Amino acid sequence: MLHFLIDTSTCLDLAQRRDGQRWIVALRVLIHQGNLQLLVPPVVIEEFDRNEARVQAAMTSSIAARFKQIRHDLVTYGSDDDGHAVEVIENLGRHLPLVGAMTTRNFREIRELLIAGQKVEQSEAETNRVIERGLRKAAPFHSGKNSVADAVIFELYQTAIQGADLTEHPHAFITTNHTDFSRMNGDRREPHDDTADAFDGTGSRYALGVDGLDMVLRNHFGEEVEELFEESDFQEEPRRLDEILAAETELFDRLWYHRSLQHDYRAERKGDAGELERHQAIAGPGRARVEATYTKPGQLGPYTDFELGMLNGKMSALRWVLGSEWDFLDT
Repeated sequence: MLHFLIDTSTCLDLAQRRDGQRWIVALRVLIHQGNLQLLVPPVVIEEFDRNEARVQAAMTSSIAARFKQIRHDLVTYGSDDDGHAVEVIENLGRHLPLVGAMTTRNFREIRELLIAGQKVEQSEAETNRVIERGLRKAAPFHSGKNSVADAVIFELYQTAIQGADLTEHPHAFITTNHTDFSRMNGDRREPHDDTADAFDGTGSRYALGVDGLDMVLRNHFGEEVEELFEESDFQEEPRRLDEILAAETELFDRLWYHRSLQHDYRAERKGDAGELERHQAIAGPGRARVEATYTKPGQLGPYTDFELGMLNGKMSALRWVLGSEWDFLDT
């Protein structure tokens, strides 16, 4: 079994990636199969929870600021022909809340993996080693900042490998925090000299960020993880606002057309020629527009009860997304 201790920094990096599901799904499957175990210091969960809202807000605001600047430049320095480009930028800006919402799935699922992992608690032995590192200014204390949490995480990893058969149960320490843990003025993929004794490159490995996580998984599991990556290599792209509005408009037109015809059928069954004539005069122009717009076979019915239920359900869902209450089906 492979054992990972994934630092908070890499967890947050993975959560921000649009293709994050590629690794999240693979980790979940390997854990379920009993081929992988996460070692989770409580401080990692605490830091992850503390930083989640900030990171998500920064992601959305950063993209929004770029769109705002592009729109400003187009309006200020562009020509009259740039009107469509401005409209596209504005539509993308309205799309941002949906994009931001998609990232919450990554955060939620990574937290679930951490909660389900094997907790590694700090004892007096780790505390003493952290103090000793601090007094010696050894990494991660060499940068002059408060690195107690980072030192605790590393010492918990050291305890884990000291009591393990690294041939049968290899370990990997994965972090994006190269400032505290990577080699100074050298290859950031290599550990700092002060921590290098913990890594032999086979039974215990140092890996940098999501790329390092990917490399360790590929090296250890080979074709098995390649297949998992292929199966989970998808990115859910939320619909743009204009797409949602267009779909709602189509459903409205088709349901209105169906209900309009049903009104005529009821008038015919009752023998109410006056009502039939009155309604056809009112609905005629609208029907002509709908018939000219939706020309595919079956697009305007007749519908089975199931098909009609699906159309109503879809319109209710889209209207809810657009701000209406559930089951608002007026046409």
